[in-house]
Amino acid sequence: MKVANDVTAGPLVSIETVDAVKAMAEIMSQHELSEVDIETDSGRIRMRRGPRIVSQHFPAPPTAVPPIAGGMVSASAASAPSISSAPETTRRLVEIKSETLGTFYSKPNPEAEPYVKVGSRVTEKTVVGLIEAMKIFNEVLAGVSGVITEVLVENQQPVEYGTVLFRVDPS
Repeated sequence: MKVANDVTAGPLVSIETVDAVKAMAEIMSQHELSEVDIETDSGRIRMRRGPRIVSQHFPAPPTAVPPIAGGMVSASAASAPSISSAPETTRRLVEIKSETLGTFYSKPNPEAEPYVKVGSRVTEKTVVGLIEAMKIFNEVLAGVSGVITEVLVENQQPVEYGTVLFRVDPS
């Protein structure tokens, strides 16, 4: 057991540990990382910065207004848009997701045009962006043929594994 006032017991935190924590904090800042976890023979250090983001899913609101007793319709119900009984043509969109965490780049360099935008036609091999992690740039391929219908991330936005980057209409 180490005691803070007992010189012979040794320090509670070594200078090497403090230097390691400072170096990790600097790396996290430089590379916009939100979490680092390192395990060595001498121990484990885990650092996080920023708030933990918790995804919450809420149920969809009801699509129809329930009838009001007595046959009266409230003003808010009367002004609500009517729901068409004809089935709307539903498009099946394919999501292009991030396969790693890092910083998303929509263009090859700051002066260039984006790789793709809404309305761009893509094939499976089309590069739609780059993800940079620790100074390594990985191309993001569409993986599907079709037309980009939604761009869900901005240039230089941090992304995590599974973040939806684009939606594509494969028809």
